Amino acid sequence: MSLVAMTSCDMDAPSISALDGSTVYSTYSLAESEIMSIHVSFGETNSYRGRFLPYYGVNTDVEVGNSPDITKAGDDDKNDLWNYNTTPSNKQMNTNTNAYAKFYEGIERANLAIEGIRQYGDIENKPDMAQLLGEALTLRAVVYNDLIKAWGDVPARFVPNGPENIYLPRTSRDSIYKVLLADLKEAEDYCYWPNESKITQSTERVSKAFVKGLRARIALYAGGYGLRGDGYRRSNDPELAPSLMYQIAKEECLDIINQGCNKLGEFKDNFVKLCEDNVTAGDESLWEIPFSEGRGRVLYTWGVKHQAKDQYTQQSQGGVNGPIAYLWYDYDPDDIRRDITCVPYEWSSDLSAGKAHVQLRAQNKWCFGKLRYEWMKRIVTSTNDDGVNWQYMRLADVYLMAAEAINELDGPSAAWQYLKPVLNRALPAAKVSALQSKYTASKTAFFNGIVDQRALEFAGEALRKADLIRWGIIDEKMAEAKTKLQDLQQRKGQYAGYPDKVYINNAEDKDLIEIYGLDLGEDDSDKIKELKDAGWDSKNWFESTSGYVLTDAYIDGLYTVTPSTHCLWPIWKEFITTSNGYLNNDGIYGQLSD
Repeated sequence: MSLVAMTSCDMDAPSISALDGSTVYSTYSLAESEIMSIHVSFGETNSYRGRFLPYYGVNTDVEVGNSPDITKAGDDDKNDLWNYNTTPSNKQMNTNTNAYAKFYEGIERANLAIEGIRQYGDIENKPDMAQLLGEALTLRAVVYNDLIKAWGDVPARFVPNGPENIYLPRTSRDSIYKVLLADLKEAEDYCYWPNESKITQSTERVSKAFVKGLRARIALYAGGYGLRGDGYRRSNDPELAPSLMYQIAKEECLDIINQGCNKLGEFKDNFVKLCEDNVTAGDESLWEIPFSEGRGRVLYTWGVKHQAKDQYTQQSQGGVNGPIAYLWYDYDPDDIRRDITCVPYEWSSDLSAGKAHVQLRAQNKWCFGKLRYEWMKRIVTSTNDDGVNWQYMRLADVYLMAAEAINELDGPSAAWQYLKPVLNRALPAAKVSALQSKYTASKTAFFNGIVDQRALEFAGEALRKADLIRWGIIDEKMAEAKTKLQDLQQRKGQYAGYPDKVYINNAEDKDLIEIYGLDLGEDDSDKIKELKDAGWDSKNWFESTSGYVLTDAYIDGLYTVTPSTHCLWPIWKEFITTSNGYLNNDGIYGQLSD
């Protein structure tokens, strides 16, 4: 796996910097290296690698930064990136090398490649050069989509930088969305399906399946709700009407599904393969942000916590972000996604012959388990980077986008066949059948089913925040989250009767981890004596000597202001100051201080 993968070339060839565009963009190997340079911008220290992927997407009703804390509001820049009250001078972000800057660096590299390949690439006669043009258009769309998710209306730069566009104001996201949808439609004609070419044998390269999937995702965002200068609403542009956007999503997703180049497989296998650096195309993964072994904080942020350098890693990291405290309880006990997604343990700091054992964390510090150092085939030796790719889109998302769009256009009965494959691999057949009856009762019931299943399917993949925003339900769901946390804290309502103690078996083997006490009824005194005699560790799960484990500070720290009116980050002060007066945070951000 490599961040920049270039074909070999003559060692005596001149450097790219010494060549003009007519040479670079007419020679496949040189043009490919320019496409790979866009990937470099993803891996820069404060770009996707160290700022966007760790911080965007939390807090939601399924994901939190471990742990939210109201007592740190205004004093902890990490918490303030999560709690919907981010200021333009946030110390994690207010630098000229952070994600906002690096996103535009990637866009500039894409703009140069697009212009050069259009002019010199002879794409009508060279399909591999056309593939490169499709990749550049798609990577630019990836970055712009994430810019809009995080910052809303942003400057639109679709040509290389020059004297006439050094300074630009914010541009309506509607106009940007329309360019992206058109670009991706064009890119579909250029890109190969997975495994149709040697180029698309890897999930690190853009394929037609990903282009179509990204176009579907952007269409759903464009037709959904968003925070704008005059409020939280949908677009007023008739070209972005929800029915038109649902039609795009439906057509693109069905093309991917019917083409059959990718398959779902087993839920766990997708994540094991990701951790193993297996980038072979054709399974569930449609596209991954590629990180080299020395770059990327994917497991560092989203993986199971390791307190020490142990038998699985030479990096004591993981567990930065985790499931919200009640998420494990939201799953059906028979749902195989539950124990893969939500992990209540970590690997210990005390070692025996270099080996750690598992130990319970706390109710307010769950780990996501989709990404695990113990599933890797190599030892991580970097202090801060693990080199595991970020899976940007997988086939389950395509199925659920198709189900959502078809429900809106054609009704729940037609949509069910696209939700069913995702549920079939997660639940027993009888429970899938019961959900079919529940979800297909009405269009509203099916939509609510999509809301629930996207939570359970994609928790820990940073899709939820954008989903809640585009559906227009972020305030409702975040308020519901606080109510559920309060009930869980006191073991009342749906959480009544859960055991107070949880037990774990101290395993040093990743395949022998056993836990008792998380499910209802797991408080049998004879069983507990047996576990104690066998040396299992235990922990008070709901209450400790100092009070509730799930504190009021955790619950109140989930969000500190109305999420829908604060669901964007402000443009950082650094860029406002140097914009020659073109940029500001007026309107949406006017209430935020420096």
